[in-house]
Amino acid sequence: MGERKEKRMKQAYCSTLPFWNQLSESAQNEFCSNLISQSYHRGERIHGGKSCKGVIFIVSGCLRIYMLSESGRDITLYRLYQGDVCMLSASCVLPQITFDVFVDAEEDCECYAISGAVFAEIAAQDVALKMFAYETALTRFSEVMWVIQQIHFMKVDRRLAVFLWDEMMRTGNELITLTQEQIAKYMSSAREVVSRMLKYFANERIVKIFRKGVMIVDKKRLRDLALAA
Repeated sequence: MGERKEKRMKQAYCSTLPFWNQLSESAQNEFCSNLISQSYHRGERIHGGKSCKGVIFIVSGCLRIYMLSESGRDITLYRLYQGDVCMLSASCVLPQITFDVFVDAEEDCECYAISGAVFAEIAAQDVALKMFAYETALTRFSEVMWVIQQIHFMKVDRRLAVFLWDEMMRTGNELITLTQEQIAKYMSSAREVVSRMLKYFANERIVKIFRKGVMIVDKKRLRDLALAA
């Protein structure tokens, strides 16, 4: 890719960022000129532990953010898609992050990254970027609390119903093209438990199970299960 073309692509991308028009011209120039194009392959570990990879802006693909227990069990905190921003990969930007998180590419991904030091420098001078960082962190914190609530306070059948419903709403498709192993990983559950519950859903004619996916056939019952008290 030619240098001029890459510069135009970065500028076009920067102009879509929600905080862009609130930055000063000098901050815009510094921010955009420090963006680095990054490509990640499916299954690649992007960030691990307390290293400061930088702030990652997802152009395409999917990233999974998770924690690991001492026994090696992982808990999916959330997933990020096109248009999302990964702040937890830049612990030096948010010193309040005192726990280890890991970021993997769940699909082939195209991203932009900016070093934590540059991001922090611009944020220190321009409140719009600082507010964006904290608002993003608060949104993700809310998602993490929702995960914890599900794990500790919801029965497995409702957790599975919530997951399938959310996936259907996100993709706009009744066919959830995830394996049972992937569903279990994203739910932070055991594959055997998810497999057993999916069979129950299938027997109740709520879903149909395929080799590499799940088809939702009774949306009303699934929604009722997801919203059950």
